[in-house]
Amino acid sequence: MARRWCALPLLLVSALAPSFTLAGLAFENTAIVRTIELGGSLVHVSTTYAVKALEPGQTTYQIALSKVERAKTSWLEAKVKGRTTPLELSEDESSTEHLLSVSLPKALAVNGTLNLVLETVQTHATHPFPEQAAQKEPQLLKYETDLFTHSPYTTLVQRTKIKSMAPNVISYTTPHDVDSFVRDGSVTRSGGTITYGPYHDIQTDTDFVAKYQQSISVHYSFDYPVLEVETLRRTAEISHWGSNLNIEDKIHLHNAGPTLKGHFSRLEYQSQIYHRKQAPHILSDFTLHLPPGVTNAYFYDQNGNVSTSHLRTVPSVAKGSKAVQYSVLELRPRYPLLGGWNYSYTIGFDTPLQDSVSYDVKNGMYVVGVPVMTNVPGTVVNDAEVKIILPEGATNIEFVSPFPELSNSMSTHISYLDTAGRPAVTFTYKDLTYKHTGIIYVSYQVPLSAHLKKAISVGAAFFSLFAFAFMARRVDLNLHKK
Repeated sequence: MARRWCALPLLLVSALAPSFTLAGLAFENTAIVRTIELGGSLVHVSTTYAVKALEPGQTTYQIALSKVERAKTSWLEAKVKGRTTPLELSEDESSTEHLLSVSLPKALAVNGTLNLVLETVQTHATHPFPEQAAQKEPQLLKYETDLFTHSPYTTLVQRTKIKSMAPNVISYTTPHDVDSFVRDGSVTRSGGTITYGPYHDIQTDTDFVAKYQQSISVHYSFDYPVLEVETLRRTAEISHWGSNLNIEDKIHLHNAGPTLKGHFSRLEYQSQIYHRKQAPHILSDFTLHLPPGVTNAYFYDQNGNVSTSHLRTVPSVAKGSKAVQYSVLELRPRYPLLGGWNYSYTIGFDTPLQDSVSYDVKNGMYVVGVPVMTNVPGTVVNDAEVKIILPEGATNIEFVSPFPELSNSMSTHISYLDTAGRPAVTFTYKDLTYKHTGIIYVSYQVPLSAHLKKAISVGAAFFSLFAFAFMARRVDLNLHKK
């Protein structure tokens, strides 16, 4: 059922009026086209704003997101249509709605036009409906959003397209009380695409929003498992002596699709595999892309080593090369993962240190690049922690994250053959997607004394052992001499 926005407190709506009124004098949206690509754990939204300046010298354009939409948006980027360079964004969180201020590449004169594109990735935006499904039943999801795209500026015409990967759309909302804004029909469907609009002369005043803004929903079939990584604990350990970078991931995987109705039948599952008609909400295997040159890969869970995996490696790629290569790790969990089920496992691998670390001879600085995560296709990582363990004795440590982290901290990690312990940098993140597969760069210095510290310590230990054995042989423990 459609829900009116008037259910929101009128106090919040009235609080928006001053900011929207001031912003609405500077620009006018000649057109807004919003495209929503439905998925499972992730939903991709692309909104194009055809902007016209009403005042001279305009350098900042504001984009509005509702509180609900901003809460489920984990990644966003604004750019000029047809260009790849992102524009600078700043967010005003003090407003009732979230206003994004976009810095335009150049000032617009009166009647100057520009096409801006805002791309976002939403997480936890869909939910299974119904919440339970039998082993043979299809997987149905539901997605909800607002009918009109939020904007502090008057919009001449706007349209929303909602695309499903499969043409099997069960139902969708038909808007009400919008006949005065449409000319060719309020909603149309073509295959798996639902189009709302075009709607004309969309205003920003509180009376219009309270009267006409409403919620719309699409009920659709999704043919892939809805996966979430509840927790990811990545540890990257740098070894100069071994010329090696070891990465280990501890992952708690959750199938967020409809929970299993009834009991699980192994016979039915094997029959589905034999006839190649496996239920879409069952995860039987998945594939990971690892860096080139990986060695000593392992995969185990709480019961021990899992042998149902296969690794195809490629050699290391020279630095500066534009070639895109990766090793492929095919994983098959110990049991099929149905809706509501969990699976905890650990994967790890080694890569040559020279593939990740560079050295500046002038200032003696090492720079290491560690990927934030290895993306599990189609998943969202709810809670991530990345710990980078540097060599013992590392100093002047600096780091740069590819995107803002929730927190970062320094600690000491003690391992075998350590004396004072190794410095470690820990980052925490939330709601990571395939857009967050960046690289954390950490720079540090390791003096010569620190390089030799472990060798000297090991040598001293062996020397002490041999010296003790040498002295012990010369101690006479007999009470009477022969």
